[in-house]
Amino acid sequence: MVKKQASRNSKKSELLRIAEYLVSGGAYFWSGYIVFFICDQLIGLNLFWAKLLANIIGWTVNYLLQRYWVFNNKQLSKYKTKVTGRYIFITLVNFGLDYLIVNFLKNNGLTPYIGQFVASGLFTVWNYFWYKLWVFPENTSKLKKKKRKK
Repeated sequence: MVKKQASRNSKKSELLRIAEYLVSGGAYFWSGYIVFFICDQLIGLNLFWAKLLANIIGWTVNYLLQRYWVFNNKQLSKYKTKVTGRYIFITLVNFGLDYLIVNFLKNNGLTPYIGQFVASGLFTVWNYFWYKLWVFPENTSKLKKKKRKK
């Protein structure tokens, strides 16, 4: 009976985490989308620079929400440099993939505004697993430095 209750609670907390992740991902997407529109339509920057500036704003919003709300783990504060480094790494990979996707779709007749929605669908699932298992892991032993054998 106790195991069944614990399992139900962990499923409920995981569903709550997914809901929080989707809300914070929405904040990332819309903040970046608005900045992209401003940089593209009002300032007239080319696609690369508009995407880069939009993503810098979105990444900042996303990091703060993911780290301190969705994947909040007090033990991670001991590993700020490693967690931040991992976040920056996956974010740079994401930026490269996002730019390639949006640029490819643009060159094939799809507006970048729609392309961003297409790319965000991929990144919604992709990032959840990276964040949960690697960037902000619950098990902080995955963040500890391995001792070298001499």
